[in-house]
Amino acid sequence: MTFSEIPVIAIDGPSATGKGTLAASLAAHMRFHLLDSGALYRILGLAVARAGVSLDEPETIAQFARNLDIKFGLHGPGSVALDGEDVSLMIRTDLGSDMASKVGSIPAAREALLDRQLEFRQSPGLVADGRDMGTVVFPDASVKFFLTASIEARAKRRYKQLLDKGIDAIFPTLLRELAQRDARDQNRSVSPMQPADDAIVIDTTELNRDEVMARVVKGVAVALQRKR
Repeated sequence: MTFSEIPVIAIDGPSATGKGTLAASLAAHMRFHLLDSGALYRILGLAVARAGVSLDEPETIAQFARNLDIKFGLHGPGSVALDGEDVSLMIRTDLGSDMASKVGSIPAAREALLDRQLEFRQSPGLVADGRDMGTVVFPDASVKFFLTASIEARAKRRYKQLLDKGIDAIFPTLLRELAQRDARDQNRSVSPMQPADDAIVIDTTELNRDEVMARVVKGVAVALQRKR
């Protein structure tokens, strides 16, 4: 199977729409590899913040992106390590989210991380979760989904997620930060967050995890059957 023949399922959309949970469940269901591109940007943002690098130094940030020592699963399933340290919880904080969006708005950083993302395309297939998987990273994806939800529903989900992980959160602050991140992601000059022309858009505001999963599994089956 050649690189271009390896199937890719792209799942894009803003924060707290259920992309991460869906992508992980779908990858396990399909027995495909999983790319959490958001984790890459969160780790880069964390590394930049720790080093005290200014966001006005794009080439320095791009160099950070090329040299990051990132390992997934080193400290257990679903874990993320930076320089051997488990940063799984740290990158899910408000700082992690904010810095991911900020470094993601830097063209040089996005270009530096592109090759790393492409490396995840391995047999038998890949489920790619992000904001530009279907438009930029894998424009030839076998099937593309774009998840959305009301900002209030998303803020409630993120609030619960953080509390469940023992991370302090303030709901009004989360709501404001989600709106700010949406604006940055949608209006950045490179790879703005938007559905691919051929993406299946799913509003998850009133749907539970099983309902979203059922719709996606059906869509994947139909798409892969057409390509045979």
